[in-house]
Amino acid sequence: MHKKILLVDDDRKLLDVMRIYLENHEFSVIFTDNGSEALLLARDSKPDLIVTDAEMPGLDGFELCRSIKTTRATAGIPVIIISGKKVRDIDLVSGYDKGADDYLAKPFAFPVLAAKINAVLRRYCAGPGPGQDKIKEEGLELNPAARTVKIAGRPAALTRKEFDLLTLLIEKKGRVLSVPYLLETVWGYDLGTYNNPRTVETHISSLRKKLGVKLAARLVTVTGYGYRFE
Repeated sequence: MHKKILLVDDDRKLLDVMRIYLENHEFSVIFTDNGSEALLLARDSKPDLIVTDAEMPGLDGFELCRSIKTTRATAGIPVIIISGKKVRDIDLVSGYDKGADDYLAKPFAFPVLAAKINAVLRRYCAGPGPGQDKIKEEGLELNPAARTVKIAGRPAALTRKEFDLLTLLIEKKGRVLSVPYLLETVWGYDLGTYNNPRTVETHISSLRKKLGVKLAARLVTVTGYGYRFE
């Protein structure tokens, strides 16, 4: 069965070209030029992945992504943000903070877009199976299958990348994980084109705030190398 992609861009010409390209490469495509309508389509049509422009009137791509990732019914849908203007490091970090799974700067080659879509879908398909056991630490319960975290018995609202990062650190508890390793494993980056430690630093900082004082103290920074969960 073809994977269903939701395209969101207020540039109708680009939207049509992307749609035609993806449909010719074995994707099923639904589309809109409106962020608010995209929220309804995400909920009702349940796409396998969303590609959204960052700069749109009304609900922009960043806020669309945040809404997708913080709504129970759509939180499991991967999102790729595309942008022609918001391409600085601070913009990429902002996108990932909103829960984006990948980021692509315009103009881009359509084969690159398709490759990124397939790469993100592979990462999701390679996730934990429904039978995988919960991971428990003092004051924390992590359920890989349901992608939920409880801290002191209460649900914690983690973004997808925060969840993936925390899971990896706990699974390799006691080991120092380098920043390049985290960028490759959690974000799927090609380090030849992106190797910004700020991405990991920002997510670690956010995790510490959400985990609380005791658990945050176990996320240890190893200066000049990476991080470990003690």
